[in-house]
Amino acid sequence: MPELPEVETIRRDIDKEFVNKKIKKVDVTGARSVRRHRTSKDFVAKVEGRKLVGTRRRGKYLILKLDNGDVLVAHLGMSGQLLRVNPKEPIHKHTHVVLYFAGAPQLRFVDPRTFGELFVTTPERLEQEVPELAHLGFDPLDDQMAWTRFAEMLVSRHAKLKPLLMDQRFVAGIGNMYADEILFTAGLRPDRSSDELTPQEIRRLFRAMIETLQEAIKHRGSSLADEQYRDLFGDIGEFQHLHNVYDRDGAPCPRCRSTITRAKANGRSSFFCPRCQI
Repeated sequence: MPELPEVETIRRDIDKEFVNKKIKKVDVTGARSVRRHRTSKDFVAKVEGRKLVGTRRRGKYLILKLDNGDVLVAHLGMSGQLLRVNPKEPIHKHTHVVLYFAGAPQLRFVDPRTFGELFVTTPERLEQEVPELAHLGFDPLDDQMAWTRFAEMLVSRHAKLKPLLMDQRFVAGIGNMYADEILFTAGLRPDRSSDELTPQEIRRLFRAMIETLQEAIKHRGSSLADEQYRDLFGDIGEFQHLHNVYDRDGAPCPRCRSTITRAKANGRSSFFCPRCQI
C-alpha cells in the first residue's frame, strides 16, 4: 500500500498539473471505485463541471478541493494509481474513473484490486465519512513539532516501536516499509519499547523519521517488485534502490556488514540488522 511519500509525491504533481483546471466530463466504469455514492451518476454529478482549486494530504488520503467547497477524496488502497494521461492513449482495462479536464490531459484512476476509492463530500462531513481521520496522529511532514514534544508522546506509550510508528492514531502516513527504514536509520530494533529509550535515542528516531520520509519524496517514493506504485506520470519510484533493510533479508547490512534479518509478528514481516540496531 502506498505510504506517505508516495501519496505526497502524487499530491504535489496533481497540484502542479491540474489545479485551476475545470473538470468538463467524468466517466465511471467501475462502480466499486465510487462505492460510497448511491450510484455512479451521483458521483459524476458532484464532480462534473467543477474546477479543482487546491490539494492537501491527510495521512494516506488525498484531498482535492473543488470550487464549490466540496472535496474529492482519493484513497489508493493496495494497487490504486492516479495517472496523467494523454487522451489519445488507450484506456487500460483496470481504469475505473476518468476525469476529463478542459485544455489538459486526463486524470485516470486505475486500480486492479479495487480496494481504492474516490468520493465527494464536504469538509465538515469528511471525518464522518472516514472516521480514522478524526483520530489521525501528527503528520511528520506538515506538523511543526519539537523533538521534546515527540519524546513526551513516545514515553507516554508503552508500546513496541514498529507497531507504534505504524499506528495512524500516533503518527500519520507511515506503514510497514518506511517504519523498517526509519528504525534502521535510527539504529533501533523494531521491538524496543517506546518508554525505555534514552533522550539521545529519541532524538535519533525523530530525526530519522523526518529525514527518511523527505528523502523518499525526493526520490519520488518506492516501487516494489510488482511496480504497482506509479507516480502521476506512470513512472516507478526510485527510493527502493536506496532501501537499507526492507525486503533485503540475507543481504549484508550497509552499515556493519552483518546479515539483515527478517522476522514476522502479527502477520507482518520486519527487516532489521540484529547487530547495529539495538
